[in-house]
Amino acid sequence: MRSELRAVRTGGVPSIVDLTDECVEFVRGEGDGLLQVFVPHATAGIAIIETGAGSDDDLLAQLDELLPRDDRWRHRHGAAGHGRDHVLPAFVPPHATVPVLEGRMALGTWQRICFVDTNIDNPTRHVRFSFLAG
Repeated sequence: MRSELRAVRTGGVPSIVDLTDECVEFVRGEGDGLLQVFVPHATAGIAIIETGAGSDDDLLAQLDELLPRDDRWRHRHGAAGHGRDHVLPAFVPPHATVPVLEGRMALGTWQRICFVDTNIDNPTRHVRFSFLAG
């Protein structure tokens, strides 16, 4: 298995960062197998969604509605409402697996692999790309 840990800069604001182009480069030249994208954080996730047409903004808005940044959370360290960031991975999992065929991800036409981060306390995060040959 080949694996790399990469930095992702979110800037300390709720963010959706499109990782698709980096994933394309990571699997280029490989044969068949699986790409695993994993976030080694308790407060971020990976989503496969359409971007650029408003879906990324809609996701952040719905996460704010579903998981408000207020004082209801028992987990209380960090910025106000940070407890909700620790609940996020239950809704946006910290991983995604994508089939790779002849060195190309088998994504649908509009599917993009995105890092989802609502944690404003940490402006630099990490993601691990792993390729398991078939």
